[in-house]
Amino acid sequence: MSPACEHVVLVGLMGVGKSTVGARLSEVLGWPLVDSDEQVEAATGRTVREIFERDGEAAFRGFEARALAEALDAPGPSIIAAAGGVVLTEENRRRLKAPRIDVVWLKASAATVTVRAVEGVHRPLLADDPAGVLARMAVEREPLYREVADHVVDVDGRSVEEVTDSVLEVIGAC
Repeated sequence: MSPACEHVVLVGLMGVGKSTVGARLSEVLGWPLVDSDEQVEAATGRTVREIFERDGEAAFRGFEARALAEALDAPGPSIIAAAGGVVLTEENRRRLKAPRIDVVWLKASAATVTVRAVEGVHRPLLADDPAGVLARMAVEREPLYREVADHVVDVDGRSVEEVTDSVLEVIGAC
């Protein structure tokens, strides 16, 4: 099975498994994986944490937007694991709604992402209150993820293989 779209973009809060599921989708479909956090780090020579600490969130969001634009403008097909905050800007949301782009929102409970995200090494937004910050992010970003999503796949209590299978099922006719 090969989806009819040019790019499949995975969105969702940090810790939902965008990079992990993206890597599995890349293997199954034979499409390249573009991880926006990795793209930002490669372009800047710094980690996400270093960018936040030195330049602030606004600078990171600019790098994030450029990484998304480059990934979406590249000849397809590809799997794009978008940074969690990519939906915060209207221009990014507009780009995600373009034809031949299929967006899958990997949705998880705050409890699930809290457990997963605190294990991450580049989570500068979590500070000293990961559960509280993630709960606020979930409330703030849910309508934005819903706005851009062509499909929603719940990840709670599911293995990478189960989530990947669900994504493959929903993108089959994108």
